[in-house]
Amino acid sequence: MATNTNKLIQLKNITKSFEDGQVVLDDISLDIYDNEFITLLGPSGCGKTTMLRLIGGFEEPNVGDIIFMGERINDVPPHKRNVNTVFQRYALFPHLNVFENIAFPLREKHVPKDEIDRKVNEMLELVALKGFEKRNVLRLSGGQQQRVAIARALISRPKVLLLDEPLAALDLKLRKDMQQELKKIQKATGITFVFVTHDQEEALSMSDTVVVISEGRIQQIGTPIDIYNEPENAFVADFIGESNIVDGVMLDDYQVSFSGHVFKCVDKGFGKKEQVDVVVRPEDVDIVSKENGMLQGVVTSVTFMGVHYEIIVDINGFKWMIQTTDFVDVNENIGLYIEPDAIHIMKKSEYSGMFGDYSSFSNELDELSDAESEPEE
Repeated sequence: MATNTNKLIQLKNITKSFEDGQVVLDDISLDIYDNEFITLLGPSGCGKTTMLRLIGGFEEPNVGDIIFMGERINDVPPHKRNVNTVFQRYALFPHLNVFENIAFPLREKHVPKDEIDRKVNEMLELVALKGFEKRNVLRLSGGQQQRVAIARALISRPKVLLLDEPLAALDLKLRKDMQQELKKIQKATGITFVFVTHDQEEALSMSDTVVVISEGRIQQIGTPIDIYNEPENAFVADFIGESNIVDGVMLDDYQVSFSGHVFKCVDKGFGKKEQVDVVVRPEDVDIVSKENGMLQGVVTSVTFMGVHYEIIVDINGFKWMIQTTDFVDVNENIGLYIEPDAIHIMKKSEYSGMFGDYSSFSNELDELSDAESEPEE
């Protein structure tokens, strides 16, 4: 998380519901710091874009306060907030060239021509579009249009830039290039970026701080490393990367039982015989001979992923995922060896039992088959 202590934005006990009574944000509190790249991460419909719109002034909370640089701004309209937004659709002016699109906010404020020229050229340099000044924006690639939109949003030097899934329309390679580019731009300008995405990899690779949201509530706030290595519940563990999540019992500090075996672990502070969720990441499991395994199972599928194999192993009816460079074959009996620091213990939550079994890779398959069997309305 941000190391400085200068709170730029505070969301205090924010609740937001729509006219139909559906609660989109449920008592949310969040601090956003100066010069921070913070990402709001969660599945579609979790409330992340609504949080962004509240900060931008496009929505008002039903309950709670939005504090910006120490002042309550609930009723302040968007154009009076020192905040700019880059939307998924870039909303460039098709009749203006690159230079004029970027210059537009300054021309609206009647900034002197010399200053406009200087600032637009600075922005073109920043977003690597030198030489594109006179290009029609409709003749630009998606990535280039994205850069124009970012330059236009930054030219007024807002304190905060809000980015609502701005990379979603780009192809994979371009998206990865723009992730690096955005991070570089944020560091160069020192402007706070609040970024919304449902893409876990995007969040982990770009952010100082990740805020994981589900069903209108914040599930965890932390650095990308904290969120990945120390998930607070089964939702976070499953949503951030792949996870085997099994039922366990804490026998004592540093000792947990799951899948019919007692393991040493590095966690403590749980009640004796407390029911817990146990997370083991697929890359942290070693395949050994059946005789040397702490757990034994049968390989049910093997998928070659390029760098590694993704192996599904049936252990007492629960399907584990293992990521390994070692090849094993379907129907092979294997052993699994798990080091103490590969085991992460979590408290039981409302999400317990919902994730972590790789019987199918996604419940979307089930939803699709359900949808196909339902009559159309």
